[in-house]
Amino acid sequence: MSAITLSEQERHRLRRAHPEVFHRRPWQRWGGLLLVAGALGYLIYCWSFFDIGTKLGQGKWERAGIYMADWVSWEAQPRFRFQPDGSIAIEHQRFSPLGENPDPDWMTVLPDGRKQVTFGSADDRIEIATTDVVAVLDGVAYDIVFDGDAAVLPEDAPATMTEKNGRVTVSFGFAGSAEIRSTQVLVRRRFLGWENFWFDTTSPFWGMGLPAVWSSVTSSERIDPAQSNLSLAWNEFLTNSEWQHGDVFNKLAQTIVMAFVGTLFAALLAFPLAFIAARNVTNSKPANWMTKRLFDFTRSVDMLIWALVFTRGFGPGPLAGIAAIFVTDTGTFGKLYSEAIENIDDKQREGIRSVGASTVEVNRFGIVPQIAPVVISQTLYFWEANIRGATIIGAVGAGGIGLKLLEAMRTNQDWENVAYMVLLILCVVFVFDTISSALRSRLIGKSH
Repeated sequence: MSAITLSEQERHRLRRAHPEVFHRRPWQRWGGLLLVAGALGYLIYCWSFFDIGTKLGQGKWERAGIYMADWVSWEAQPRFRFQPDGSIAIEHQRFSPLGENPDPDWMTVLPDGRKQVTFGSADDRIEIATTDVVAVLDGVAYDIVFDGDAAVLPEDAPATMTEKNGRVTVSFGFAGSAEIRSTQVLVRRRFLGWENFWFDTTSPFWGMGLPAVWSSVTSSERIDPAQSNLSLAWNEFLTNSEWQHGDVFNKLAQTIVMAFVGTLFAALLAFPLAFIAARNVTNSKPANWMTKRLFDFTRSVDMLIWALVFTRGFGPGPLAGIAAIFVTDTGTFGKLYSEAIENIDDKQREGIRSVGASTVEVNRFGIVPQIAPVVISQTLYFWEANIRGATIIGAVGAGGIGLKLLEAMRTNQDWENVAYMVLLILCVVFVFDTISSALRSRLIGKSH
């Protein structure tokens, strides 16, 4: 394909006809590049101002793996104490997930009297005596002896064995670890899954598999003469002392109710106030100004701050959460609704007014049908968003599952409980997102 050559006259004509193409201003030529350069400079400034590099370097990244492991696994922590008479006393943590009389198959006694703990297989284990401890890693044995009050790291120890302050730590990866001292050995044995999720160690159903539980529930012989086995099993599940399912479900229901009631009351109050704030409906500038400033005030203060305020006023509980959502969303809904009213097509109002309709009828049939899609869509969206928001404000004392979640995180040990509640919150958000989408489709209509 041959190139087209323009004459000088044609080039002059094109320049005169389209000067904006041939004589672009500097900001038009370099504006995009300057914006990119400005954004990069701002990011560099933020990196320096907030000292991000130092913070990243000081971060304890190894804890991330531990926390993630705690989300999907649990630990048994037997402690082997060396007694003056040469014996070894085995102690378990308080409320041990192994029950009152633990006898796990991974803890055994060898013929020579040593205590043995296996970590997944016989090639990874420790053999404990009061005089020394033998750590076996991948089938290779390492003898850890005691020198006074200190445990001595073997000279040929691998990288998975470390020594600090007279204590030798042996890591077996995900399976756990052992901290060896001259007076005791602390074992951390990790298992995949959530321990005692269905029944705690005090339940008559504890330790039963699903077939055994089903057989017991359907059996005619009652464990408790006062109630059926099915009722007993359900009650034991809800009152599980380690997982507290009943309390978690109750707090989750409180969160849902907080979001629903707070959103509903906010929408009911904001809707009529929006007509006062709309300049094309209310011709009073002071009324418009005052109403809009009320909306600005209520929504400019974050929901979390309102929750703190109402917690001081009403005390901890769902009422403070409902009030925080109500106040914040009243301002947000008022702004959204009033702007929707101000952007309607006035021809419908004029047509209804021309047939002698009253002011209420004009607003009802001339405005409401036009703003209904916006009102319904925004209200339903904030309803599902407030379920997530109610979780956050619950953490500051407004009740709901947020407070329960914070309590589990504060212990720094019950991360599996945190994972359980997070999954419940995700399920609730998914369910209500589906419900909200279905309601929008039914009330507004599906877009094609």
